[in-house]
Amino acid sequence: MNLTAYIPTIFFTIINFILLLFILKRFLIKPVNKIMDDRQNGIKMSIKKAKDDEEKAEISRKEKEQLLHDSKIKGREIVEEYKVNAQKISQEIIDEAKKESIIIMERSRIEIEREKQKAESEVRKQVIDLSLILSEKALEQHIDENEHRRLIEDFIFKVGS
Repeated sequence: MNLTAYIPTIFFTIINFILLLFILKRFLIKPVNKIMDDRQNGIKMSIKKAKDDEEKAEISRKEKEQLLHDSKIKGREIVEEYKVNAQKISQEIIDEAKKESIIIMERSRIEIEREKQKAESEVRKQVIDLSLILSEKALEQHIDENEHRRLIEDFIFKVGS
């Protein structure tokens, strides 16, 4: 076995192997590596997007909880405000009713006073008329009515004072 006879075969085999490596690297390894890198980047992006979405969902959940909490507080404040307003209105109605009752009582007092004065005036008139009749009978003469009224009114005024 002669080694020199195999040298060209070994040489062509090495060249064929290098050529095969170059062709595989150029047309198979690079595209496969590119596909693998793209796939790896896609998975990383999906994982990152999922984490971002999860963080956004958590932030959104916390915001909604805060909004719900704020809404409950605002609702309580509104209820309290309406309660205070209702109490104010109730107190205003009560105060207005008291004022009206005072006005009615004052009007009634004035009306009673008028009626009292009217009754007193009526009584005075009747007393004058009776006095006139009595004095006519007592004197058995007719005194001028105007003069007689003046005298009786003076008498009543002095007695009433």
